[in-house]
Amino acid sequence: MPEHKWFGVRAEVDGSAGRRVPRQGQSGEAQEADPAPGARSESTDTDAAAPWPDQMLPLLRTPTTARPLAGDGAAAGTDTDEPGPAEVAAVLDLALLVGELMLACGEAAEDVEAAMLAVARTYRAQPCDPQVTFTRVAISYQQGSGEPPVTAERSVHHPAGDYARLAALFRLVTEITVGGLGVNDAHQRLRAVRRHCRGYPSWALVLSSGLLAGSATLLLGGRSDARAWLVFVSAVVTAMVGDRLSALVGRHDLPNFYRIATAATPAAVVGILMSFNQLHLRGSVVITGGLYALLPGWPMVAAVQDGLAGFYLTAAARLLEVLYLMAGVVVGVMTVLYIGVNNGGDLAAQGVPAAASNPPLQLAAAILLTLTFAVLLNTEPGTLPGAMVNSGAGWTTYNVLVDAGGEPIVATGLAAVLVGLSGQLMARYRGSSALPFVTAALGPLLPGSLLYFGLVALVRGEPETGLSGLGRATATAMALAIGVNLGREVARLFLPAPGVAPAARRRRGRHRR
Repeated sequence: MPEHKWFGVRAEVDGSAGRRVPRQGQSGEAQEADPAPGARSESTDTDAAAPWPDQMLPLLRTPTTARPLAGDGAAAGTDTDEPGPAEVAAVLDLALLVGELMLACGEAAEDVEAAMLAVARTYRAQPCDPQVTFTRVAISYQQGSGEPPVTAERSVHHPAGDYARLAALFRLVTEITVGGLGVNDAHQRLRAVRRHCRGYPSWALVLSSGLLAGSATLLLGGRSDARAWLVFVSAVVTAMVGDRLSALVGRHDLPNFYRIATAATPAAVVGILMSFNQLHLRGSVVITGGLYALLPGWPMVAAVQDGLAGFYLTAAARLLEVLYLMAGVVVGVMTVLYIGVNNGGDLAAQGVPAAASNPPLQLAAAILLTLTFAVLLNTEPGTLPGAMVNSGAGWTTYNVLVDAGGEPIVATGLAAVLVGLSGQLMARYRGSSALPFVTAALGPLLPGSLLYFGLVALVRGEPETGLSGLGRATATAMALAIGVNLGREVARLFLPAPGVAPAARRRRGRHRR
């Protein structure tokens, strides 16, 4: 019987379609399939129990020429055949597709490179060098010093958060690295992830955008009287209207700049109208809440994270994205704010969340904000409880530290360390990416209100105050990024390896009947 040594586990071939059939033993029972070539065996690799990010990150931080090849020091009898040109092309294409989808789903540049390197090394396409920028993934391979190098690349358009697809990709890379999944099978699985990843219904997304804005008003205001609930309802309605207007503009394939500008207008209009009354309604809170999902707090944190990892070009591109997103918000609200401020509208914004104003209410608001933020990021339903617990712990930490007299920026950083570390623990337990447990959990601490405070000060003709607010927003983003990064490194260095992920064990078990 012919054997497919590279593109799948050893199997009998059924016809010209190449369908794999499990090998039959003499007794007629199907036997366990051999692992895919290049997959490391737990008996010959002392690090096989570690998650693939923990294995790949030290390699990425090592010069390409100094990286050990996969299989070095393997036991006798281990398959170490080098792949041929066709096999290398298939492996590089698989690595590129994985990297493209992970980057489009919102994963950090370093983790995307780690996934690409893990896929290539598992199938022995080495030495290879993955490279990731903001909208481009590439990988280079050279079999020998006398051989011509092979480089392939792909462009990533319209990156956006899609954590359900990201989790599926993470599980796929885990199954590839533990062995038993051939290149052809991995391509099929990847196509299935790309086409059939589920999302929340449209009504749930619209409702989540509104509730996110409403919960932000409770978080920033810290009040529970009738006026506060009126502000809450106003923010919910304006955010939902802004979301529908943004979707209407998006149907014409206009750039995100115009969508952001359109979505920002309803909150600004209602905020101005609420400030022209004698009820002392806080129109600034309506605007801040209504813009909470639009203000680029998380892109700013992601930019700092990429800079900490040494991806300076990607970090600069993300900061430029932040600038354009802010410009869209400015265009959407500048005229309305200018008219309101020059006609007596009271839009003074609070620079940071009102810590300890009403702790139970603000804790509930923080958890609700996290839930809605996670839904907007298309987080898997099974991940939502962990993200909410993580958010409650981070917000409580921030609240306690600020109430004790701590500096808000320092309190934000310490809370981010806790969120990052606990997110890593949850991700290791589930064998998934940490982003779904961390990003939404940091939502209550993002510097959206600080960005708005700086914007209003600039409109009022107070450049010093405005630049100070923008500077505090940048410092808060850096504190969040450093805290999350520190929590991740502590988890990688000191937490015990959890072993093979449950999804990978189930996949390997399918080879038996």
